[in-house]
Amino acid sequence: MDMIKYMNANVTGIKASEILEFSGLAANTPGCIGLTIGEPDFTTPESIKQKAAEALAGNKTHYADGNGLPELRAAISEFEKKKNGLNYSPEEIIVTAGATEAIYSAMTAILEPGDEVILPLPDFSFYDQVVEIMGAKCVYIDTSKTGFQLAKEDLAAAVTEKTKAIVINTPNNPTGVVYTKETLQGIHDVLAGKPIFIFCDEVYNQLVYTDEYASLASYKDLKQQLIVVQSYSKPYAMTGWRVGYIMADAPVVNVIAVVHQNVLVSLPEFIQPACIEALNYDPSEMRETYRKRRDYICGRLAEIGLEIAMPEGAFYVFPYIGNFGMNSLDFCTKMVNETALAVLPGRFFGNDNYIRISYCYSDEQLREGMDRLEKFVKSLA
Repeated sequence: MDMIKYMNANVTGIKASEILEFSGLAANTPGCIGLTIGEPDFTTPESIKQKAAEALAGNKTHYADGNGLPELRAAISEFEKKKNGLNYSPEEIIVTAGATEAIYSAMTAILEPGDEVILPLPDFSFYDQVVEIMGAKCVYIDTSKTGFQLAKEDLAAAVTEKTKAIVINTPNNPTGVVYTKETLQGIHDVLAGKPIFIFCDEVYNQLVYTDEYASLASYKDLKQQLIVVQSYSKPYAMTGWRVGYIMADAPVVNVIAVVHQNVLVSLPEFIQPACIEALNYDPSEMRETYRKRRDYICGRLAEIGLEIAMPEGAFYVFPYIGNFGMNSLDFCTKMVNETALAVLPGRFFGNDNYIRISYCYSDEQLREGMDRLEKFVKSLA
């Protein structure tokens, strides 16, 4: 008896992570350089690890408050106020198992079958999959023709009476593009006062290379609609710790908390003092390293002749390969097989004319990777 057909069709119809699958191809190719995953090559700072060690030694191994230790939520509240000018009380914050659980719990609390969620493309495909698991519909907006900025008129045209939410990710994965103040104003003007939730995914906002960065969460009149998602993974090199948080207006966050506590119960107690310490850590050294790597990568791509939108945040760049007469998966697979270099096909992010290169790798790997990319592109010419 085939039991699969009795399972949730919203789940069985979704593929496992194509990113992990393709990265596995690279890992199984002898001598292959992989510039695929957004995994900082730094280790978690010692001061942060020390706090976790002290907490373990102090037997902080019990159930913690479901929404996070009160002292951690207070620290996050103060950090966000000083750093980003956001006013969320500790009671409006939930500490989650990374940004992924934050998004999953929030979307579960919000979405019903038939709802529509606007997703500007390219995007991180996790959003799409969660929307589909909930039985909702993804409504896509192609931003490649507007410099990867979300145009006000395109957003207005996408909104319908079924629109329940939109995901705004800036700095963006996979492009590294930061939304301009004009873009954010346009988003505000279209959505303000409408019964539409706005997911503000800002997990890369401490890895920004421009002084012009602004947050949609700074619009105070949007607070009832906003769900701000953050992560410790990228700025503090804490990917394996699996810690993030949600900030939202109290009535909204209280509903999300019901899902969160049924999914997770609580984050491990001994991790949370380390998370307080992380908020005191200055990631500027990491950021400057990524900036130098970005400048190197973008310079090499210009020499190779690949068109890009200059990334102003995160650690990705999204070159155009639409003029080589093949889709992005074929391009990337051919490059692995012929040059032993792996980057990710743009189709995994919703645009088949691009590839994503991650530059959170060592300088040596990046130099060798760009040499191999240049060799491959010349072979195509």
